[in-house]
Amino acid sequence: MHIRHFFDRRSFASRFVFFAGWALLACGLAAAGPRSVQAQSKGDASFDYSRLGANLFEPGTPGLNGWEGNLHIEMKPFVGVEGDLAHYGLGATNTVARSTTFLFGPRFTLKAAGFHIFGHVLIGGEHSANNPPAGMGSVSNTTYAYALGGGVDVPVVPIFAWRVQVDRISAPTESPGGATHARFTTGPVLRF
Repeated sequence: MHIRHFFDRRSFASRFVFFAGWALLACGLAAAGPRSVQAQSKGDASFDYSRLGANLFEPGTPGLNGWEGNLHIEMKPFVGVEGDLAHYGLGATNTVARSTTFLFGPRFTLKAAGFHIFGHVLIGGEHSANNPPAGMGSVSNTTYAYALGGGVDVPVVPIFAWRVQVDRISAPTESPGGATHARFTTGPVLRF
C-alpha cells in the first residue's frame, strides 16, 4: 500500500479513522503516564495465521489466507489498548484482490489460571488491491473497517501462550451483501 494512495483516493472518513486510531493510542499511553506504563508493563504480542470469510471486502473473492500481528498493552486491570495489522491473499492469483487491515482500539481481558479471555472493539481501515494482467480490471481502494470479537490465550509456558480468536470484521462501504464477515486467527503469543 502506498501511503499517497491512502490520502489521495479516499474520503475524509478514511483519513479520520486512520488519525483517530493513532490519536486514541497516543492519548491512552499519555494518560497512563510513563511511570504507570513501566510499573504495569503487562501485555502481549502475537504473529498468527488468519483466514477471512468469502467476499468480505470485494465481490467474487474467495476466503483468503493471511497473517495477523498485534500488540496489546494493559493500561489498567482488565483494560488495555490493542493495535492490529493483517494482510490477506497469500497464495492467491494476481486477479484476486489482496487485503490489508490496520485496526486499533480497546481490549478487555479476564485472567484466570494462566488463561486470558478477551474481547475487543477495533476500528481503522482496510486496503484492497490486485495486480491483474493487462486488459483485466484492477481493484485499488481504501476504506474504514471495524472488528468486533474476542478469543482465548491458552498457556503453554509462563511467557508463551496459544491464541484462538474469532472476529466479525467488516468494511461497511465496501463489503458486498452476502459476504461472510468472519475472521479466524490462531497462533503463538509472547507475554511480557
